[in-house]
Order: sequence, then C-alpha cells, then structure tokens
Amino acid sequence: MSVKTAIVMLNLGGPKNLAEVAPFLLELFNDREIIKLPAQDLLGPFIAKKRVKAVQQNYLDIGGGSPILDWTNKQAQGMVDILDQISPETAPHKFYVAFRYAKPDSQNALKAMKADGVNRAIAFTQYPQYSCATTGSSLNELWRASKYLNLEDAFSWSIIDRWGSDIGFIKAMTKTVKQGLEGFGEQEPVILFSAHSLPLNIIKRGDPYPAEIGASVHEVMKQLDYKYSYILSYQSEVGPVPWQGPSTESVIEKLAEQGHKNVLVVPIAFTSDHIETLHELDIEYAELAAKKGIINFKRAPAMNASQDFIEALAHIVNKHLKLNELYSQQYKLKCPGCTNEQCRQIIRPFR
Repeated sequence: MSVKTAIVMLNLGGPKNLAEVAPFLLELFNDREIIKLPAQDLLGPFIAKKRVKAVQQNYLDIGGGSPILDWTNKQAQGMVDILDQISPETAPHKFYVAFRYAKPDSQNALKAMKADGVNRAIAFTQYPQYSCATTGSSLNELWRASKYLNLEDAFSWSIIDRWGSDIGFIKAMTKTVKQGLEGFGEQEPVILFSAHSLPLNIIKRGDPYPAEIGASVHEVMKQLDYKYSYILSYQSEVGPVPWQGPSTESVIEKLAEQGHKNVLVVPIAFTSDHIETLHELDIEYAELAAKKGIINFKRAPAMNASQDFIEALAHIVNKHLKLNELYSQQYKLKCPGCTNEQCRQIIRPFR
C-alpha cells in the first residue's frame, strides 16, 4: 500500500559520529540564512575547520555523537502510529526526516517519498517557535532540493510552521518542568528558560522568534500559576557576529552574584536531548554554576519520547489535516527587513 500522507520532520540535526562533525560544521557556517559573514566562502570553511577538534571533544563527552536522529525517529514513529488510529481517512501515514546540516537531509527524504508513491506531504517543523534562521532555512532548503531533484510537481504540500503555544506541547513541557522541580525538595528555585540564540541582525530585521519564545514561556508559567520566579536567556552563540542576549552563561553568573543558590534550567526551544542540552547545559553551565556558588543547578528533562509529547505531535498534525490548512496565518507575513526572495514560499500547495 502506498503512503497516503507523508510527514517530513524538519530539524537542524546533528553528527551521528565524530567523522560527521566537520561536514556538519561546514554546512552550518555556509548557511547564509543563519550566519552572514564577510567573504563567507572563505571565512565559513575556515571557522568550521578551526572548531572541529573542540566540537568533536564535546561529542566524545556525551557518547561520541548526537542522539537527535534516534529521538526524532522515536517521536515520529509514535506520532504516525497515533495518526493511523485517529485519522484513518488520511492513513497510512509515514514520516521522513529532513535535517538541515546532517543526514538524512531534504534530498534523502524527497527521494524516499518518491519511491514510496507519496502525493500528499506535510512539512512539519520540529522547531516549536518560528524563525527564518531555523524553520525558514529548513523550508527553503526543502524547496531547493525539490527543484534540484526535479520533484517540484511530485508532491502536494502544506506546512506546519509553528506550534510553540499549542496546548499539548505546553502541557508536555510543563510536565518536564514539574519533574525538574521535584529535585529541589523544599527549596524554591529560579526557573531559567534557555532558548537557542540567533544573530542580532536576524532579530533586528523583525524575526518573530523572540516573541514566540516569550509566548511559550508565558504559557508554561501560566500552567504553573506563576508560583516561581523565572527569567529567559539565550544559549549556543557561534561565529564572529553579535547574538541575541542575555546569554545563559551571563544570566547564571548574575543569578549567583544576586545570591540565588537554586536554579532550574528549562530548554524551552528544544524538544529532545542533543549537544545543547547534554553538553552545554549539563556540563559547561553546570560547572559554571557550581564555580559561582549555585548549590543546586538542575535541568528539566527533555521531552524526548515521552508519551505526552508524542500525543501532542499527533494532535498538531491531525488538527492541521482536519482544518485543511496550508500554513499558519503568520507564515506569509515576511519580516519587515526581509531581503530573501525565497522566504515564506511553498511549492505546489495541496489546494
């Protein structure tokens, strides 16, 4: 039986082993939709090569490679299993992974879809909050790959481009926060929401990411009845350009200076464990917190393959199908300072 509905899981991805670190970094620093550098064709590869050994060591520290593909496969398989039950009219469903900087990429996904006889396809971002540098870059790459493979007319597309305030996602995220809070006993921590940062030039042209991150934080705190003090920061700055702040590192230092001894960090923009949670938060920032005098620095667990999160993914897709949506109301609204002609496109919309 051919696949009736394909769901393409878009994400940044990560190197599965040390040999994939160099090509991963090269793709990252060559992506002008996230980092714009002077003489990028020369400077991008130079920076990537310079960082390889340090990044390889980071991956060695967490087991030798990124677990993001394994988690994506588990999340997506659970999602399509539920969809086959709750939406039989659009079944069978099948997922395809399309990473931006690692394999499997958009070309891999599109070739597999063609072989499976797919017609109806949904591009489902796995970044809950929209940014032109994440979801936008992944979608643009998907459309470029379709043209490169002469598959522009092969599939009828729609897009799930943001879901950072979806109630299922918010409840699943809140559950992980509550699990993290259990580790503090009677002590009341400051909740430090940490999101992946963006270059400031992207923010200045009107990217919606900060507002959408803030909306997610607001909805989680609303579920917690605002019982805790909280703050939002940004992590994972790379490359010689200014980035959105305040940085998670600087906030940890300031919280310590203010005398806070208990901090729960919540990766609000991440849906599974990978280098940013397992190394940056769990190792680098935990060591910094201890050095600065924070006694209890803990991280809320990632959602990974939790049933609550998998059900949330399934219901997001099911709602999208039932409403016959092409994309969200916000998708076609470009940033005020946008200069990318490819931005906010969709090829062969399903209706």
